[in-house]
Amino acid sequence: MNSAVVARPCFTVLAQKAEEQIALIHSEMAQARTRLESLSSSQARVQTMYDEYRLKLNENQNESQGMREAMNQRQFMTQLLTLMQRVKVDMGHTENLLASIKERLIAAERDRIKMQTLADQNARAVRSVFNKREQRQMDALGVMQFNLRLQT
Repeated sequence: MNSAVVARPCFTVLAQKAEEQIALIHSEMAQARTRLESLSSSQARVQTMYDEYRLKLNENQNESQGMREAMNQRQFMTQLLTLMQRVKVDMGHTENLLASIKERLIAAERDRIKMQTLADQNARAVRSVFNKREQRQMDALGVMQFNLRLQT
């Protein structure tokens, strides 16, 4: 009879790996959020620049300005609009990335809970076997002491 009862470490190792995976996903999510904040501030800066140039162009239309300068300002404003659209697209991609990271986080958390539950069940089973074995030994010792008392 095997006297050593050992917990299977595979569940504990799998639970630790799941926790490590969750930590990686959290760091990835933090990076994506930082990127989204950066894109948002970029969008605000470009919008401010566009608004300033639009006001400047409207003010300058009252004054006489060269055709070349007006074309340059309009071209620059068009470039700002293109840049704003690109930032919007990038923000959409980043938001989609965040959504997919959240889904991966939920799945990883589910796996971690599963592995932790299996590790806990294994530990309880090992404790139960150990307690039963100890109880049998105590019972055997009690019977032996009872028999020794009867003999004396």
